[in-house]
Amino acid sequence: MKCKESYERIKKKIKRKLSRKHLKVIDVILIAIVLLIGSIQIIRWTSKNVQEEQTSSISQAEQVKLNFIKKVAPIAQTEQNKYHVLASVTIAQAALESDWGQSELSQKYNNLFGIKGTGTNSAVMTTKEYVNGEWITTKASFVVYSSWNQSIENHTKLFVNGIDGDENHYAQVLNATDYRSAAQALQQTGYATDPDYAQKLISVIEKYKLYQYDR
Repeated sequence: MKCKESYERIKKKIKRKLSRKHLKVIDVILIAIVLLIGSIQIIRWTSKNVQEEQTSSISQAEQVKLNFIKKVAPIAQTEQNKYHVLASVTIAQAALESDWGQSELSQKYNNLFGIKGTGTNSAVMTTKEYVNGEWITTKASFVVYSSWNQSIENHTKLFVNGIDGDENHYAQVLNATDYRSAAQALQQTGYATDPDYAQKLISVIEKYKLYQYDR
């Protein structure tokens, strides 16, 4: 009888120990599951924040460009009405050459087009030029303007008055009836040293639908 009772006690004790082991295993599994779910949530939250920051950054960059267009377009249209220089081309040129109004030259000296000049009303700055098939960094003297309006007006006068010894140098630009022809005319007349200048203008015009400002 005593042997039987001892056996039963030992049997119960073994069962309790096994139950405890099982509980410990289950606890470990549950903790692992909780940690896994938590890690997944953290990864999702981090990824979402990164995407939101990138979207916000892109939106801010685009907003800068849209604000630039909004500010420059009316001035460009006024010049177009006076001298027939397509507004879309003027806006695109200003955007490309001033980095959408963010360059030091455009912010500090109101020079949107990188117009060069000497004298008391000028400033020397570093610039890039395409020479002999490669880009080089050099120093040049640029005209200082009192406002973006003045810069755009002077830019238009360059096309109207031409260059020394050739007042009709930019006649093709003035006579162009569409932005593509005007951009190609600028390339052909050697307005810029960049060999891809015309295509860059066309790309900006088409991406931001600047042709809607042409009248």
